This record gives sequence, structure tokens and C-alpha cells, in this order.
Amino acid sequence: MEKLLLLSGKLLDITISRLCQELIENHEDFRHTVLVGMQPRGKFFADKIQQRLQTIANIHVPIGYLDVTFYRDDFRRRDSPLKANATYMPFVIEDKKVVLIDDVLYTGRTIRSALSALAEFGRPANIELLILIDRLYSRDLPIQPDYVGRSVNTIQSQRVQVEWAAQGATEDTIYLCSQ
Repeated sequence: MEKLLLLSGKLLDITISRLCQELIENHEDFRHTVLVGMQPRGKFFADKIQQRLQTIANIHVPIGYLDVTFYRDDFRRRDSPLKANATYMPFVIEDKKVVLIDDVLYTGRTIRSALSALAEFGRPANIELLILIDRLYSRDLPIQPDYVGRSVNTIQSQRVQVEWAAQGATEDTIYLCSQ
């Protein structure tokens, strides 16, 4: 397997700071905003965004984690059962601005599932999508992010591998892997 480095620790850190600056421009005081990280890997990215907003602007934004396992359109099509992750939503999203956060946007099906799952927690004022890596030209559904760390041209046989130190990697890095 061939691995191409997309973002190293330092460049990833700069990218996260830029994304936070964009959020600050659009949300100002974040009084009616919540962050929702997608389980399992978007959770780590959402934590980084929340921490950086605290560091940059001394803003504390409520955070939750959303599991979409049972909302997936392929849930019953797999040979082995999917294992669900914990959903943690310590707030109601009614009339809130929700920033939905995930690490990689590929076909858009996971985001579609997330929109269905979010409806269980109320009706938000609006939902924005913040993505670390946008895999271009691979959408099955017309879903586009509002905030993008990096856009990457990929083919079906490639995958994006996000490694977080919080998950045991030596440093936060992102690779494009070819089979």
C-alpha cells in the first residue's frame, strides 16, 4: 500500500486554526451555536475545533457527538452487524445553529444519515457542515460542505486515512492511501 502525506501535524494545526477563524467570522459570539462531531472519527476533529476556539477567542461552544449507525441506508445490507458508538448530546438543538463536523466527506451518505439522526434532537435554525478532507468527484448525493480543510481529487481505489494522536498515533497526520 502506497501512502501519500496530505497534511502533517504542523500543516494540520494551521488548517484547524484557519477553519476556526472562518467559524468566528460567521458565528461571532457563538451564543446560539453548538458543535456536533460525527462518531467515530469526527469526534476527535470536533474536540480539536472546540479547543482551538477556546484558545483563539476564549469562546466555549457546547459540543455533542452523534452516532448514525442505525440511520445508515446500508445498515441491513452488510454481512456482519455494525457496531454503534455512543451518542452524546447534552443539549437540545431546537433553534440552534448546528455545526456538523466530520473528518472526511466521501459519498455524502453518512451526512444524509446524520441529518436524519439530528432531527431526533429538535429542529435547528440551520446546519452547517465542517469537513477536514473533501474527497472531490465522489458524491452519490448532492451534499457540499460549508467549511473545508482541504479538497482532494481521489479515485475509488484510494482512501483517506486520518490518524489522531488521541487515538494512539504518534502525531496528527492525514494520508491518501492507494491499494
